[in-house]
Amino acid sequence: MEAKFFRFLKLVGVGFKARSESQGRELFLKLGYSHEVQFTAPPAVRVFCFKPNIICCTGIDKNRVLQFAGAVRNCKPPEVYKGKGVLTSTRSSS
Repeated sequence: MEAKFFRFLKLVGVGFKARSESQGRELFLKLGYSHEVQFTAPPAVRVFCFKPNIICCTGIDKNRVLQFAGAVRNCKPPEVYKGKGVLTSTRSSS
């Protein structure tokens, strides 16, 4: 699969971590809740974690990549004052 569209997400907060498994199909997030949050990527999307706090969603369908990145971001949106949460990076390729 040739990745054409990218969306980078950054986890900001103490103890916030991400990991991906099964060749970019599964995403596990530790966001300060009592449990891990698990996401399964759609068929046209892959997820990679470069560092424990940087997530890259890539794929060939722009709408699916952006929708998946939005779903990940909605589980912990950034706080207004401290800025903790899942931030969307401005680096996006088209």
